[in-house]
Amino acid sequence: MKSIWKQILRYLYIGKKDPNAPKTRYVAMMHGMNRISILLFLIALIILVIRLIRRH
Repeated sequence: MKSIWKQILRYLYIGKKDPNAPKTRYVAMMHGMNRISILLFLIALIILVIRLIRRH
């Protein structure tokens, strides 16, 4: 579980990069898509929480 959070922080440029990770164009593109997905998911969660708070 700890490694999942470390990976998310790396995607968002908050955690340290892994020096042994491969540095190819395809890996960089994959990380970019993952970054976008994580950010959209977090934005959706924030919107849901705000809507739930406003209803009550």
